[in-house]
Amino acid sequence: MTILTMITKMSEGLGRTCAIFFLTLLFSLPLGLLVAMLRMSKNRLVRAVTTGVIAVLRGTPLMLQLLAVTYGPFYLFGLSVSREKLIPVVIAFSINYAAYFAEIYRGGIESMSQGQYEAAEVLGYSRGQCFMRIILPQVIKRILPSMTNEVVTLVKDTSMAFTVAYQEMFTIGKQIANSQTSFMPFVIAGVFYFLFNAIVSWVMARFEKRLSYYR
Repeated sequence: MTILTMITKMSEGLGRTCAIFFLTLLFSLPLGLLVAMLRMSKNRLVRAVTTGVIAVLRGTPLMLQLLAVTYGPFYLFGLSVSREKLIPVVIAFSINYAAYFAEIYRGGIESMSQGQYEAAEVLGYSRGQCFMRIILPQVIKRILPSMTNEVVTLVKDTSMAFTVAYQEMFTIGKQIANSQTSFMPFVIAGVFYFLFNAIVSWVMARFEKRLSYYR
């Protein structure tokens, strides 16, 4: 099999890799903010439960969480395993990354001075309006470097979908490598991931530059 043929076959899985990436961001970013708010709740029980969930999600392998979400319903309730693996894969990725994003959000929110809330209150803003219009835009600016690191990691972590036999790019490359006894598919996959991350880093850098007026 020629290198061009390998690239063509692996490109078929690239769309599935992109689907995991974009859908995970779509769900995990807002979910992470919600979890961060629960983590900072004044209710001790809510705060304790949220802290415990975050600890479990951050303290166990993503691979294990993928297996649990995909095959857990079968072993626990006897439900059939869905043929469409994208749904459980995105659920597992979204929950896992929401836990990491939640802590990044929390760090950014807690770094804001209390004086800004008080000044907004004097100007007639409610607590919610102050957070959405004044605090959150500044928080996003502050946490962008940390978010970029997680997003870059997400690009590489999409390869873990091979654990549940989801036919994304790395899984196809692994199959080709086994059938052809060649290391070249892994080299091609590495180039794909590198270019994908280069694009992601460029986009995030541009986004950070657009928010430079907060300096």
